[in-house]
Amino acid sequence: MQTNTDAKPWYRVRMLWLIIALPMVSVAMGMTILYFAVTTYDGLVVDDYYQQGKNINRVLRRDTAAQSHGLEATLDIDSAQRLVKVYLQARHLSVLPARLQISFLHTTRAGLDRIVLLEKMSHGRYEGRMPELALGHWNVQMEADDWRLVGVMGTPGEGQVHLQPAAASQNR
Repeated sequence: MQTNTDAKPWYRVRMLWLIIALPMVSVAMGMTILYFAVTTYDGLVVDDYYQQGKNINRVLRRDTAAQSHGLEATLDIDSAQRLVKVYLQARHLSVLPARLQISFLHTTRAGLDRIVLLEKMSHGRYEGRMPELALGHWNVQMEADDWRLVGVMGTPGEGQVHLQPAAASQNR
């Protein structure tokens, strides 16, 4: 009987470690994915989907109301004086409220969103203090009790923004 003196012990065989390492890495990655799946909130499933649907219909009604009132606005931003002026036009002047709310909604970072309350200065003219806005692309939403107007702007630089009902801005 012949003995092989060149035989290596099992723990020195590289191919064996490769065979053991692949399943071990798979198990470790699976455990990591399981940990993140259990501990993080994905926020995709809404508990009360019926209420969410009703809210969408309410928002669509506000757009329709703005369109039926013939509302359009021009937003004038004076960065030097930190002032925002709005010139609001409507078919009937009785539609114009005493106060307006403008929301500057950052397209990617909700923490940067700003809200401005505007006071009526004269028929169709409103003014308020302009907040500091970060650089980027912004959605602008002006609203009153039963209607809203929307538009987009970029910072820095845009001095005037045209706002109109959402249904009209989608048809452009």
